[in-house]
Amino acid sequence: MCGIVGILGQTPVAGTIYEALKRLEYRGYDSSGVATLEDGRLTRLRARGKLVNLEKCLRETTLAGTSGIGHTRWATHGVPNETNAHPHFCGPVAVVHNGIIENFRELREEFEAQGCHFETDTDTETVAQIIALAMKDGKTPLEAVREMLGRVRGAFALGILFSGEEDLLIGARNGPPLAVGYGKGEMYLGSDAIALAPLTNSLSYLEDGDWVVMSRESVRFFDENHDEVTRPVTQTSQSAIHIDKGNYRHFMVKEIFEQPEVISHTLANYINPLDGKISIPDLDLDWNGLNRITISACGTAYIAGLVGKYWLEELAQINVDIDVASEFRYRKAPMPQDALALFISQSGETADTLAGLRHCRGHGLKIASIVNVAESTIARESDFTLPTRAGVEVGVASTKAFTCQLGVLACLAIEAGRERGVLDEARVETLLRALETLPGHIHEILRQDAQIEEIAKSLTKSRNILYLGRGTSFPIALEGALKLKEISYIHAEGYAAGELKHGPIALIDEEMPVIVVAPDDALYEKTLSNMQEVAARGGKIILISNARRCDQNANNVWSCIEIPDADTFINPILAALPVQLLAYHTAVHMGTDVDQPRNLAKSVTVE
Repeated sequence: MCGIVGILGQTPVAGTIYEALKRLEYRGYDSSGVATLEDGRLTRLRARGKLVNLEKCLRETTLAGTSGIGHTRWATHGVPNETNAHPHFCGPVAVVHNGIIENFRELREEFEAQGCHFETDTDTETVAQIIALAMKDGKTPLEAVREMLGRVRGAFALGILFSGEEDLLIGARNGPPLAVGYGKGEMYLGSDAIALAPLTNSLSYLEDGDWVVMSRESVRFFDENHDEVTRPVTQTSQSAIHIDKGNYRHFMVKEIFEQPEVISHTLANYINPLDGKISIPDLDLDWNGLNRITISACGTAYIAGLVGKYWLEELAQINVDIDVASEFRYRKAPMPQDALALFISQSGETADTLAGLRHCRGHGLKIASIVNVAESTIARESDFTLPTRAGVEVGVASTKAFTCQLGVLACLAIEAGRERGVLDEARVETLLRALETLPGHIHEILRQDAQIEEIAKSLTKSRNILYLGRGTSFPIALEGALKLKEISYIHAEGYAAGELKHGPIALIDEEMPVIVVAPDDALYEKTLSNMQEVAARGGKIILISNARRCDQNANNVWSCIEIPDADTFINPILAALPVQLLAYHTAVHMGTDVDQPRNLAKSVTVE
C-alpha cells in the first residue's frame, strides 16, 4: 500500500525523503513523488514506475527545501501515471495520501459545479481542494484541515504541507497507520517505523481519528473530536540494518533462508529454553470457560489460521470458526461471550482484519492477535498480543512471517490442550520437542534449493498447476498455489485431495503439473489413492513427502522433494518450505518482479 514520509529538517530533505521512500518499497507501489518548500514556494518532482525513475529526476533537478513530503503510490483511483502521482497540489496546499476517500465523487461534483478545476483522476485531490478553498475563504491551515476532516469519509493517512509555512507539517489518520518521529531540531512523519528507522527510534503513533500539527520543536495531537491530547513516545525496535538483501538476489529468497533463525526466535518467546516448558506471556484466559475460537485473517495469514484450526480442534478439542476477514463481519454471525476472537496479520495494519477486530470488540469479545509488528494498530487494540519474531519482511509474498505464525499457533494449540486437560504432560513434552527440532529440519530442506530450482524450471512452461493435500497439508496446498500465483502469474489452485473427483480431475492431462503435499501421516494412504488417479491420467506429479515415501513412488511421479522424518505435528511447517522455493524459482526463471509482483501490496490498509 502507499507510503508516506514527511520531514521538517535543518538541511535539504529531498534526498532523505527519497531514501525513506526506498525503505517503503516493500509495501508495493506504481509511482512516487517528492515535494519541498523552497523559499516558501511548493515545488515537486514525480515519476511513474520504480523509484529509480524518481531518483533520475532528483539528479537532474535539485529540490533544495528543508521541509518536504514524499509518497509511493499504489493506484486505487486513476491510472498509475505522473499526473496522478502524489504529492497533489491545489493552490497553497500539497497533500500525500494513503487510503481511499469514499465520498470523493460527490465532493468532486460539488467543487466542479463551483468552477474548481481538477488536474488528476484521484480521490486524493479532493482533500487538497477542500483545504485550499477553506484557506481562500480566510481560514488558517489548521482551521482548513479541521474543516476537511469533517467533510471526507473513508480510510486515510495524510501528510499536508503549505506554501509560506516552512515550519508546519500536518498529518491525519483514519485507518492506515501514521507515526511521528522525534529528532534534534527536526521532526518526521511516516507510514511506519521502517521508513523512519535511520532517522529516529523515538516515535508516537496516531490513533484512529487523530491529527497532528508539527513544527521543528513541537508536536500537538488532536483526537477525532479535535480535543488536544497526548500520545506516548515509544522506542521502536525496527532498524534499517534488517532491510538489506545482503548476498541474496531477492528479499524473498533471503527471507526464506532466514526461517531457521526467525522461527527459533519465535519459539523462544513461548518455550522456556531452560526447562522446556511452554508459556504464553500475558495470555490471561480461562481456557475451560471458552467454547469457541473465531479466527479471522487475509491471504497467507488466513491460510496459517486454517492450519491453526486443525491444531486447535485436535489438540484442545475446541470449536474453531475461520473466515477471510473481508467476509467475516458481513455474514452477521452470532457473537457468543464464551468465544475468543483471534486475528492474524503480518503487518498488524490489514484493514479488513482490523475492521473484524473492531466488530468483535463492539460485541464484547476478548481479542487476541498474532502480529509481526508489536507497535501496530491490531496489536495495540488487542487484549492479548502473540508476537512473531520474523523481523522485517520486505518481500510482498509472505514466507518467514507465515512459518512464524504457524509456530505461534502451534504453541497456542499446545497451551490450550494442556489447560483444557486434553493433553497430558508427556504429550505436551513430545509436541514441544518436535517444535524445537524445526530450525534444524528447515535447514535440511533449504539444502535442496538447487534441486528444487531444477524442478521449478519445468513449471515455467505451464499455464495451470494443481496443488493437492489432506488434513493440515490441505492449507499448505492452498499456500503453494497462492505463492505461485502471486509472483509467477501462473494460474494455480489448491484443493483438498479428496475433492479431486468432484471436479478438478477433469483438468488432468499430460500437460498438467500436480504438486501433491503428502507427508507420511495418518492420511498418507488416502492421498496416495488420489495421486494414483492423477498418474492414471498422465498428470505430471511432483510429490512432497519423506524419503521413504518418495522412494516407494519413484516410478510413479515425475519428481520428488523430500521433507525430513519428524513428528507429524510439524509437517505443515516443513512442507511450507518446498512450496515457497518452488514458487520463488519459477518466478525468477520467468523473469517477474519477485519482491514486488504486479498489482500487489505488502500491507493492505484499505478495504
